[in-house]
Amino acid sequence: MFHALVGIKQVPDTTNIRIDPETGNLIRQGVPTILNPYDAHAVAAAVEWKRKLGGKITVISMGPPAATSSLRECIELGADRAILLSARQFSGADTLATSYVLARTIEAIHEQDPIDMIFFGKQAIDGDTAQVGPGVASRLGFPMVTYAVKIREINLEARYAVIERKTESRNELIKAGLPAALTCEKDIAEIPFASLPDLVYSLRYEPELWTAEGPVIFDPTQIGLKGSPTTVFKTGTPEKHAAGEVIKTSELGVEGAIQKALEKLAMTADGKAILRVAL
Repeated sequence: MFHALVGIKQVPDTTNIRIDPETGNLIRQGVPTILNPYDAHAVAAAVEWKRKLGGKITVISMGPPAATSSLRECIELGADRAILLSARQFSGADTLATSYVLARTIEAIHEQDPIDMIFFGKQAIDGDTAQVGPGVASRLGFPMVTYAVKIREINLEARYAVIERKTESRNELIKAGLPAALTCEKDIAEIPFASLPDLVYSLRYEPELWTAEGPVIFDPTQIGLKGSPTTVFKTGTPEKHAAGEVIKTSELGVEGAIQKALEKLAMTADGKAILRVAL
């Protein structure tokens, strides 16, 4: 039987992200939240293989009580069990502290009910670090495949999986021993429409609440702000640049357009004029 675990995050809607200038933390109060889109595709991939192999899916998330809505959405998609890690001591965690809490939690689950694969979205759209999945795999000592676009095979008897991953120049095929972890691109699986039984079940489902006091024991120096060496010194909005000038060859001809472009470049002290020649 296949046991997949998916780590998900509830994130602010990207059109409403605000940063507290004093603490450097995200302002979550009054901001609409959604299930991280990459995580939704990771859940969909896990569900696809659960249906092929038989088994179950456990979903975990570290966040405030409001994250139960995203966990219920995962149940709606076909997950079987959801665990929310929520405590005041976890607040303000960076990726290092977050990966520690998730790894310790996964260790506890794995001891009770062995896990075959761990799925993460490739990154969260609020932080865009892509560090938590690899950080968890590193702490657990599991093989890690990043930017996965397709799972070609999962062999539970021989204990391996064949995963296609995207790189800047080409796609690669990776054969990884189980248990393995992967971070998922959106291409890995289409998000399915929920079945009526899953939809009804998700509305009634109450995720399990795990706190800093149990059932997992955490080192207090490695969680929350105490376990987070990352410091935000300054935040701001990027400067808006004016659109570049367009020089049209249809009006000046090719030679005329080139001549005008060279004249414009010569007029700038730093040689960084933004020009576009329209053919």
